[in-house]
Parts: sequence; C-alpha cells; structure tokens
Amino acid sequence: MTPKKNNIWDVVVVGGGPAGMMAAGKAGERGKKVLLLEKNSKLGKKLLITGGGRCNLTNNRPEIRGMLSKYKGSGDFLFSAFSQFGAAETLDFFHKRGMPTKEETEGRVFPVSNKAESVWNALQKYLKDGKVEIKTDAEVQDIARGELNNFSIRLKGNKKISAQAIVIATGGMSHKETGSTGAGFLWLKNLGHEVLENNFALVPVALTDSWPKKLGGVTLKDIKLTTYQNGKKYDVQAGKLLFTHFGISGPTVLNMSKDIGELLQGGEVVISLDLFPNEDTAALKAMIQKLLIENSNKMIKNTLAFVIPAALVSAILPLCGVSADTPNHSVRSEDRKRLITLLKGIPLHVKELVTGKAVVSSGGVALPEVNFKTMESRVLPGVYIVGDVLNINRPSGGYSLQICWTTGYVAGNSC
Repeated sequence: MTPKKNNIWDVVVVGGGPAGMMAAGKAGERGKKVLLLEKNSKLGKKLLITGGGRCNLTNNRPEIRGMLSKYKGSGDFLFSAFSQFGAAETLDFFHKRGMPTKEETEGRVFPVSNKAESVWNALQKYLKDGKVEIKTDAEVQDIARGELNNFSIRLKGNKKISAQAIVIATGGMSHKETGSTGAGFLWLKNLGHEVLENNFALVPVALTDSWPKKLGGVTLKDIKLTTYQNGKKYDVQAGKLLFTHFGISGPTVLNMSKDIGELLQGGEVVISLDLFPNEDTAALKAMIQKLLIENSNKMIKNTLAFVIPAALVSAILPLCGVSADTPNHSVRSEDRKRLITLLKGIPLHVKELVTGKAVVSSGGVALPEVNFKTMESRVLPGVYIVGDVLNINRPSGGYSLQICWTTGYVAGNSC
C-alpha cells in the first residue's frame, strides 16, 4: 500500500462488493487517494453469483418516483440519492464502459453476455482508471475515531490504517460464505449508530408438503400466489415460481418471503397457488372440459400436459383423487370439479424460510441517521454508509443492486 503523505488516505472503503467498488471508483475518479479493503481473496464474490451468475444489475425504471415506489417505506429517504444516480445513469455507466445490456420481463436488466463477470470487469476497469489501490485478504477488526478527526482502521494482525473519510460497504448478512457476515453493523453500533434488527428479506420458502419437492427445477410462469393464515387472506402477488428440492423459490416467492416470515410468528401459513390467474373458475372449467372432449380417448395425464408441465400433472392428480391413466371419457363430473378447484388454488403449507439461501437481508442502519444527499452519517461526520448496510427493503428484480450503485456513487462523489 502506498498511502497519502502523512500516512493518511483520503478515503478508505471497507467492503469490495458492488456498492464499495462503485464508491471507491467514483472517489478515485475525483482524484482522491483511495484504498479499497476486501476480506476475501478477490472483489465482488457475491456479485459474481447474483442472478444465478447472470447478474440482474437493475430494473429499467427511469422515472424516479416509479422506481422508489418499489422500496416500501424508504422512498422519501432515497429521492435525493436517486436524483443524482438512478437506473438511467446506471445503464449509461455500464454502456460507456463497453458492457451492453438487455431488458427482460418486468424490466429486469442483464448484461447481453448473460455473465456477471461482465459487470465485474466494468467495475474493475473503473477502479483501475481511478487509480484505486486494492488490498484483498484484509479483514477489518475495528474502526475508531483517531486523532484530528481522522479514522483508525485496525486489520487482522493489528496493522492500522488512517483515513480522513471512511465508506462502510460491508453488506448485510445474506450469503455468509461470500463475506456478508454483518460485521459492519457491530462497528457502526460502536460508533453510535442505531442498527435495526437484521432479518432476511428475500429468501426461498420450505414446505411441509412432500409432492412439490419432486418437482425441483420446474418453473411456472404467470401464476398467482395468495398467503392465508387462519382462513384470512394476506398478500397476493403474481409472476414466476420455481420448485426446489426443499419447496419453492423464484421472484414472486422471494418478494413475499418477508411478509410470510412475519406471519409465521403467529402460526401456520398456507400459500394458495393459482395456475390460471387470468381465467375465472367458469372459464377454466369450460377450457378443461373442451380439452377432455376433444381428446376423449387419451389419458388425462397426457391431456393436462398441454396446459401445465407434465411433471406437475403427475404430482397434483393424486391430490384430487384422479388416476393419471384415467381416459378422459371416464373422468367423472365430481373429479373434474375437484380438479378445477385445485388448479385455481393448490395449497402449499409453509414450513419455514430458508434463510441460508437469502438473496438480501433487511435490517441495518436506521435511515434517519443518514444524509441521503451525500450518504454521510448524521451521527459521525466522515463516515459514509452504503448498500445493504442500510435498512431498506429491496424487492427482487434488480432493485437491490440499484441501491448499491446509487448509494455507492453518491458516497464516492461526496466523501
């Protein structure tokens, strides 16, 4: 490391994830002497597995209020930051660095390459252009106020680093194997911040039912999920669902998981899966009856496979008491009625949230304690707080990474 004269760095960024890389790169672009500390052996370990390795880097919502409506309860805080660097600026940032993007369903934006490495490479170039010094395998043990209002950062091995400003970009507690252990929360508490209890915001759901676990890898599009507890309806969301070896996942499930977790504290939760949300019961009954009549000599399992995945057909027919090999002309009226009811509302019994597979975690630094025009702490000037360290609920669909780009950029432009 080659520190600034007097052995004090202008800016030290702790955490080499997306928010930290953006903050360090922007500060370096401004001519600051910047040191980026990362506890892993390379930067962006979690970034490289985002979106199944494809990296859903943002959601194409250039209108600020439309974007902020997705961050429940946080929009008013975020307006200043997003006015400086939002989705449009993010796309421009990556395009200018030679990384073309493409838009998929519901505004999700990915690199054309379908590889998170493309995002990582663009950020690496940004750091290099800004002459940011990078130190990996650098585990921070403690952060404290030093002399003359500087900050003292103690690394594992008791090596100390001094900085005029420090950016905390250590992430939340999702994917602990990538380094997101919540260490930043402890330092910020010690520095006087209120840190709200951390819990997992976007996680898959484990089920007690055994039949869904045989469908691992089956994806359903355009379905509707409704959560119930004690017969009372709560959340309703539509979109995609993915069956896994432990239950269900996919964007729709992830976005409902925080509310499901809260409901579980009060007892059993049942999720109703509607396979045909765009058809009412009468229309679905007419469609299925027409299929059975037109294919009267075929077996019901083969006919239903025209409209839902074959693996799902085999799994749900036993639930309504119909043999998969029954010829369509032999399906009784009461069997058809049970089948239609099931297709409009398959009950899925929740066992628990699978927190070990969290995409992001909620909780973190209370938002009133941060100046979002600069991302500087209101409690301790000179400390900047970005990314998943902040208590912001972030839905699936590129919104979590956009928080990282936005807050990282604003901090790097201000510190």
